[in-house]
Amino acid sequence: MDKIKVCIIDDHAIVRQGLKDLLEKLGSFTVISEFENGVAFLNALPLEEKPDVYILDYSMPNMTGIEILKQLEEREEEYRVLLLTQHFDEKIINDAYTFGARGFLHKNCSAHDLKFAIENIVKIGYNNVSEILKRIKNYTPTEKNLNQIILTSRELEFLKLVCNENEYTYDQMAELTGVSVKSIDNYRTTLFEKYNIKSKVGLVLFSFKNKLTEPFL
Repeated sequence: MDKIKVCIIDDHAIVRQGLKDLLEKLGSFTVISEFENGVAFLNALPLEEKPDVYILDYSMPNMTGIEILKQLEEREEEYRVLLLTQHFDEKIINDAYTFGARGFLHKNCSAHDLKFAIENIVKIGYNNVSEILKRIKNYTPTEKNLNQIILTSRELEFLKLVCNENEYTYDQMAELTGVSVKSIDNYRTTLFEKYNIKSKVGLVLFSFKNKLTEPFL
């Protein structure tokens, strides 16, 4: 089986080296790139070899992990981020998921927890979905909205593809549905605006929470 490719973004060289040694010792991972801060990382995009998972430190000089996530959302269509933090602050965690993180771990986590989280993110898209749903306030519609979720057939078709385990790109969705990429962008923008969603992850969580599409029905 191919090893899971990882990119590490952390401002401490000893932490990057420690994570690299640990992941490669676990056997199923390979670290293909690393960056000492968010500016260096963002300047390097698009990466020559794309990782399966980015391990991102929250606390770094110049740019926080949340600020990096916001930039990633604008520059990359597909990305999976595991956020590492020493701060289990409710706002940090909510912001992380709001802007597209697939999971978070405390820096004191065990090797088993790290391995489990990365493998979950690659295999099912997220680490600990129930925890995500409990924490993300921005993706919990109000009672009024819950009674007013009205999707067009095209929006519903788009949402089904977003939630598909194949993790289609927006270009692939356009090809599968026979519409333009611009139309796909319009469906996404409409759902973002109507239900206060800010990322592709948010669309999946929205469907999960309200049981709108497979595999959540």
